[in-house]
Amino acid sequence: MNIIVLPSQPHPILSYLKVGRLLYAFLILFFLESSLFWILYITAGENLRPLWSIFWFCCFLFSIIQIFLVMMDGWSRYQNYKRAKDQFFVHGFRKRIAKLYLISKCQRMAAEVAAKELGLELEIKYYYKSKNVKWHHFIPYYVIKDPFFLFKDYFWNKTFLEKHYTAKFNYHALE
Repeated sequence: MNIIVLPSQPHPILSYLKVGRLLYAFLILFFLESSLFWILYITAGENLRPLWSIFWFCCFLFSIIQIFLVMMDGWSRYQNYKRAKDQFFVHGFRKRIAKLYLISKCQRMAAEVAAKELGLELEIKYYYKSKNVKWHHFIPYYVIKDPFFLFKDYFWNKTFLEKHYTAKFNYHALE
């Protein structure tokens, strides 16, 4: 086991927010979008425009679904973060571990936050750079490789339904 001198550990809520910061920015936008669609739905109803009312209500429902999907994605990324942090703590930085989280921007962010909290930030950044990952690679790689990803179990399980992971270490006690 590699001995790692732990930097000061942030509160778990801060880690949760750091892991999903991109997702939560979109969450705010989806709340605003939902509000706008609700106002348009109400306005269309008051003006007795039933087709527009149905259209805006469908848009509102779609934006509400997006809110729940973003929240589920954020929770799944936090599970990735806890797992990555335990793996990096036990094994130190390993390319094999970092590769597990290479698939999407959000998973990379989870691994990067975990690595940073363990003082391994430079190693993981260098590894992802060596894999030609750019800052603008937001779309998960499987979306490009498999156009039918929405119909695959791996998409739903890895994106929104990641199983709960209990951290093996109390990092605050180890500081």
